[in-house]
Amino acid sequence: MDADALIEWALEDAVSDSETPPGPPLLAGAIRHAVFPGGARIRPQLCLAVAAACQEECGGDLLVSAGVGASLELLHCASLVHDDLPCFDGADMRRGKPSVHRTFGEPIALLAGDALIVMAFSALAKACGAAPAVLARVIPIVATAVGAPGGIVAGQAWESEAQVDTRAYHRAKTGALFIGAAEAGAASVGAEPAPWRALGASLGDAYQVADDLRDLLMDGAALGKPAGQDERFDRPSAVRDLGVRGAMAELSALIEAAADSVPDCAGAPALRALVHDQAARLMPASLARSVA
Repeated sequence: MDADALIEWALEDAVSDSETPPGPPLLAGAIRHAVFPGGARIRPQLCLAVAAACQEECGGDLLVSAGVGASLELLHCASLVHDDLPCFDGADMRRGKPSVHRTFGEPIALLAGDALIVMAFSALAKACGAAPAVLARVIPIVATAVGAPGGIVAGQAWESEAQVDTRAYHRAKTGALFIGAAEAGAASVGAEPAPWRALGASLGDAYQVADDLRDLLMDGAALGKPAGQDERFDRPSAVRDLGVRGAMAELSALIEAAADSVPDCAGAPALRALVHDQAARLMPASLARSVA
């Protein structure tokens, strides 16, 4: 299977495990609604790409890496479900369809997000079942990317603070899971994760800058979710700090930094090319032309 198919297979496997034996139907439906059909799957794609880049020298099993990537995507999905709740953004749309709380109600949405967090660590344990040494290395990486003080939960919490450092906020809310994906991808095939941190950090920063630009310059129909949220909630934003042209320049610089940060390994050239290819997904060409 190619990377896309491998990731979808791992996600389907994880979600199916939660449906056997049958449990509350609304909860099961909400979980599926949150995970399928997915977005770009950028985080598991990064995890698998780093694993593949390291595999020639380190060995390892990309099926394990796909399971690790799936766990990261499940955590990302959980964060989106919670982010859309009325106590946070109150968003009616996500990925071009009604958000989970709009479809299944707020209580089920809250529980679905909780279930996805547990499911992610269950998927991680299953993927690494035959490789306990890998599991021991990957769990702290994933937990750090999600929890306090610097993971995506902390990123959400920064929005409730009176004084916020934009970089710290973005690094927690968005960058932490990208860092976790890069490091976990390396660790999943037995490579040292630390050299891959810079790649995840640069890609996470780039993704956040692109998201700030899209939030300002695109409409909800194109985004598949509400637009103008940063202004509505008075959030820190790269566009607010740098302006539109400055944010575009920052995005380009971050993509170059990400490509340059790929450690030397057999798969480095292909991964650097992939970073540049993915840049187009962060900022569509039509949007780039509109601010040129």
